[in-house]
Amino acid sequence: MKHLVVVAHPSEDSFTMAITRAYTAELETLGHSQRTYDLYRMGFNPVLSVHELVAASGDHPASAEIVQAQNDIRTADALAVIYPLWWLSMPAMMKGYIDRVFARGFAYDAHSGIVNGLLSGKKSVLITISGAPLSLLVKSGDWNAVQALQDTHIFRSAGFDLLEHLHFDEVAPNLSDATAEQYMARVRACARRHFPAG
Repeated sequence: MKHLVVVAHPSEDSFTMAITRAYTAELETLGHSQRTYDLYRMGFNPVLSVHELVAASGDHPASAEIVQAQNDIRTADALAVIYPLWWLSMPAMMKGYIDRVFARGFAYDAHSGIVNGLLSGKKSVLITISGAPLSLLVKSGDWNAVQALQDTHIFRSAGFDLLEHLHFDEVAPNLSDATAEQYMARVRACARRHFPAG
């Protein structure tokens, strides 16, 4: 299978990037091919322009950068999106990627307020990281908001078969090596569970 992995974290030495490397390495070990969009390192421009809004209506062609990003999704069998939760949402860099790449006419169409996803038949995995304990997010109702706004409203609405939203909580600068290794084992197991060797 062909995988596209999109990740957003400004620090190359972050836990987010380490998790990404573990996930992509496991995919390759399983015999899959993968391409990683490291949005910060590639200097992705997250700002949606007026021209792109017009382009989404079909009146003007999209920029070459967006055409390439959409083609990479189109040719992938599976998409993994990896980012930290900041203020219970994705970093602006990732949100800008979604705004620009998941455009009307490519990722979805909408008529009379009803959204029709155009990327059906593709699998996806969502991997997020937070400093807060997941139990606290669940108890407060915040986790329901994350799932509604990100899992359902973005990925499922675009037609993806969201196989799993894997979340790593209580990630802080003093994360122990033992806990970090447990988390690495979990992300490798996620890859094996959904994408066995083929």
